[in-house]
Amino acid sequence: MRERAQKIIDTCRQIAAMTEEPGRITRRFLTPPVREVHALLSERMRALGMEVRVDGVGNLRGVWRPEGAGARRIVLGSHIDTVPDAGAFDGVLGVAMALELVEMAHEMAQPAAMEVIAFSEEEGVRFSGPLLSSRAVAGRWDPALLEQTDEDGVTLAEAIRAFGLEPTKIAQAALDEDAAAFVEFHIEQGPVLEAEGLKVAAVTAIVGQSRLDVEFAGEANHAGTTPMRLRRDAMTAAAEWALAVEDAARAEDGMVATVGRVQVSPGATNVIPGVARVSLDARHADDATRESVLDSLTKRARAIGERRGVHVRWETLMDLPAVPMEERLTAYLLDAMEAEGLQTKVMPSGAGHDAMVMAARVPTAMLFLRSPGGVSHNPAETVREEDVEAALRVGYKFLERLAAEIR
Repeated sequence: MRERAQKIIDTCRQIAAMTEEPGRITRRFLTPPVREVHALLSERMRALGMEVRVDGVGNLRGVWRPEGAGARRIVLGSHIDTVPDAGAFDGVLGVAMALELVEMAHEMAQPAAMEVIAFSEEEGVRFSGPLLSSRAVAGRWDPALLEQTDEDGVTLAEAIRAFGLEPTKIAQAALDEDAAAFVEFHIEQGPVLEAEGLKVAAVTAIVGQSRLDVEFAGEANHAGTTPMRLRRDAMTAAAEWALAVEDAARAEDGMVATVGRVQVSPGATNVIPGVARVSLDARHADDATRESVLDSLTKRARAIGERRGVHVRWETLMDLPAVPMEERLTAYLLDAMEAEGLQTKVMPSGAGHDAMVMAARVPTAMLFLRSPGGVSHNPAETVREEDVEAALRVGYKFLERLAAEIR
């Protein structure tokens, strides 16, 4: 099993070299390196006796149907696109693990059909909307998305056609009723498992997420001649509110909130800021809790503005509800962990994943692997061979049980 784990890691490293930028891992939706990834993975799929195709939105899909298998199948997958200057394992690890599990099922005569999907777009880097490809597979595709443009003015429809695909066929990417379940293996991308000395965890839910754009509008004025008591400084109002965001998140267990972008105008060293625009990213596994914290923060922003003579407005850019994983499948993962002698652990995912979209279409489960150092979206991102091995063992036990159930 250790050799299988090393093979998965080697595959991820090999795919990492398929990049738009020499010396950095950058692989955006349907750019030339994606063809290289498709070629490598297609070769592996065909060697496993899988039926291979690329759907209308660029997802590479392989189906293995063992002799005597019924129509129902288990679907596994993750994404192959990256953020700029990425690590080698985010997304890709889940695809490499899925193919290794198909090989194990092949060798051990597992009775159920399996499909592996290498999702073409999850990160939302090239076009403004993330999770494009899983939306198509989940039957949630909006044709209006085809009008989005990248930084070069290329529309999504043009990018799909340039890759040799036909946008009118995207609807055909949706899973049929024979898909019995979806499971995604993914690095945690955070420090929890590392801090607790654990190899894997079953994901209970993908947290709900809100993104806001908040503007504090005061009055730009001369920095040398305006007394402190007469200022309407937009930046100090925004700074006070950013600290309030931190306090509110720390006070609520499981809540995370981040002010990650600040834009100040006019932006001169000798001018009091007249406008400060800041972002807010707020996440929690319980929607009611997240909404309560947001309500208190918008009230706090208004109170800060009134006290400082600064007008405050906000716009909600994203409001995604929390997505629970299927309890039965999560229990199967925990049973598999226990059977393999691993300490059981459940946790929510603070990041979005293809699984959150797929859960609306089919019963879905997710397994996290430890991220050494808690690092992700960074060239230092890595995995441990022992953790990949543990995930393989858990994954196969899980699939054995599910295969027997749907046969």
